[in-house]
Amino acid sequence: MTNRATTRAGARGAGGTATGPVTLPPGRDLVLPEAAVAMTWQGPGRPLQAVAVPGVRLQRGDALVRVDLATICDSDVHTVTGRRPGATPCVLGHEQVGRVVDADPHARSVDGRRLLPGMRVVWSVVVACGRCVECHRGLPQACASLERHGHAAVRRSWELGGGFASHVHVRRGAAVVVVDDDAVPDEVLAPASCAVATAAEAVHRASSLLALAAGGAAAEALRGQVVVVSGAGARGLAATAMATQAGARVVVVEAFECRRLLACRFGAAAVADPGESRGPTSLARALAQVDRSGRHRTVALETSGSSAAVALLVDTVGVGGVVVLAGPVAPGAAVPVLPERVERGLLTLTGVHDYAPASLVAAVAFVSEQRHRYPFAELVEHVVPLEQLDDALRLASAPGAPVRVGVRPGGVGGL
Repeated sequence: MTNRATTRAGARGAGGTATGPVTLPPGRDLVLPEAAVAMTWQGPGRPLQAVAVPGVRLQRGDALVRVDLATICDSDVHTVTGRRPGATPCVLGHEQVGRVVDADPHARSVDGRRLLPGMRVVWSVVVACGRCVECHRGLPQACASLERHGHAAVRRSWELGGGFASHVHVRRGAAVVVVDDDAVPDEVLAPASCAVATAAEAVHRASSLLALAAGGAAAEALRGQVVVVSGAGARGLAATAMATQAGARVVVVEAFECRRLLACRFGAAAVADPGESRGPTSLARALAQVDRSGRHRTVALETSGSSAAVALLVDTVGVGGVVVLAGPVAPGAAVPVLPERVERGLLTLTGVHDYAPASLVAAVAFVSEQRHRYPFAELVEHVVPLEQLDDALRLASAPGAPVRVGVRPGGVGGL
C-alpha cells in the first residue's frame, strides 16, 4: 500500500516532517497550479510513499520537466531489492522522457539551445560540475561533486530528483537532449537515458581502443569483427544493434530463450545459452557459426552484471581483444582472471559506468533513426500508472521479468 504525504518546498522535508529553518540556495520559486507527485522509496521491503510537491526552486541552469514516461532500470531493481545500497528517502527512476514546463533562462541543451516550455527532452543520470579535474578529462560521470538523478536522497530544493514522479527537477550540469521528432514513441526514448546511452558508451569505448591499436578510425573499427555480448537486457540488446550497424557480427549469450530470440531481432548473428557447454546452443557452436578461424573475436561486452560472465568473456576474446564491463553496478563475487591470460593475449579489460554526454546524444539519435529496423518500442512490455509503482517494481524484479516496465503519470495503463 502506498502512503501519501505533503512537502512544501523550503518548509517541510520528505514525508511532511518539519525540519526547522534552512538556508535555501539562490533561485526562483516556481509554484505549480497542481502539486507534483513523487513516489519516494523508503528502503528495502517498505512501501513507497507518495509525496505532493507544490513547487520547486529553480536555480541557475535548472529546468522542470513533466514526465511522459519512465522505465524501470535494472539498477532500480537492485536498489529496491537491497542488492545495492541506496539513499533514503529517494525518488528513484532515471530513464524517462518528458516536456519542459519551465526553465531558468540559462538552462541549455547539449547543442546549446535554450530550454523552453514544451520542448520534448531526455536527460542524463549524471549531474556534473563541469569544473573539476575529472570533468575536464571528459569524465563527467566521475565528477568530484557528482550527483545523480534518481539516486540522491530527497532534500530541500531538490524534492523531485527522480523519474518516478509526475515532474523531475533537472539540475544544471545534466546533459539534456532535445527530441525534435514527435513521432518517436515514448517507449523508444525513455530507456535511452540509461540503458541505450550506456550501451553507446561501451561500444564507443571498444571501437576507440581497437582503433587506437590499429591506427584506424573508431567508426570503422568494428567492421568485420566478432563481438560477443553477454546479456540480452535493454543495454545488451542496444549494444547488439549498435555493433551490428557498425558492421560487426554479434553473438549474444543469454540464459532466457525468449530473450535470445529477441536478440536475433536486434541483429545478433548467433545466440548461445551460458548454461550449455556443448551442443547446438553452446557458445562454442555459436562462435563457430560466425568465425571458424577464431581470428576476429576482438570485442566482448558484459552487460548483465554477472561476475561469471566476465571470466567467460576474458577466455573468449582473441589476441588483442577488448573486454568492456558495462553491466548494472552491484556488489558481486570476485572474478578470477589470470594475469598471464591478459598479458599473453594482449587483452584490454575496461569498465563503463554511466556515460559522457556524447553517448546520450548518440543513443537518442540511434533509437530515433533505427526504431523501424530494431524493435526498441517492444522492450517496454507493460506500462502502469504511477500510483501502481509498487506493483510495477515487483513485476520488474520477478524471474523472467519484462525487459522494461514503463511507468506513466496520469493513471494511464495498468497491470
